[in-house]
Amino acid sequence: MTTTTREFFDRYHACWEDRDPDRIAAMHTEDSVFHLHLSQPPACGRTEIRAAAAQTFALVPDLVFTLVSLRAGEDFWVAQLKLTGTAASGGPVDVDLMDFVLVENGSVKEKHSYADGVAMRAATP
Repeated sequence: MTTTTREFFDRYHACWEDRDPDRIAAMHTEDSVFHLHLSQPPACGRTEIRAAAAQTFALVPDLVFTLVSLRAGEDFWVAQLKLTGTAASGGPVDVDLMDFVLVENGSVKEKHSYADGVAMRAATP
């Protein structure tokens, strides 16, 4: 794992932990893609990525991201995470997530998130 990629991951992960859609979007390239591979289309560009992040926090206002494992190279990382919290509907959230992120010139170029769909649908009806 490169120190630079790890440091970038830490800064990016902090934006998600702080539930800050503006900072999240700012760390993406202008033409970046963020795709939560469940049933929705990918968010393309900073405006859509910001909206997708804001929607995530609206669904689970107290969302917590716990890092389980991280592997990184010069221009990517793969992170296994545990998402917990309380859905806006009142139910508990306990979802496993895997992120594959491509980095280009110090920004996120692509972010592909793969979540436990059964747990996600149960948590956010």
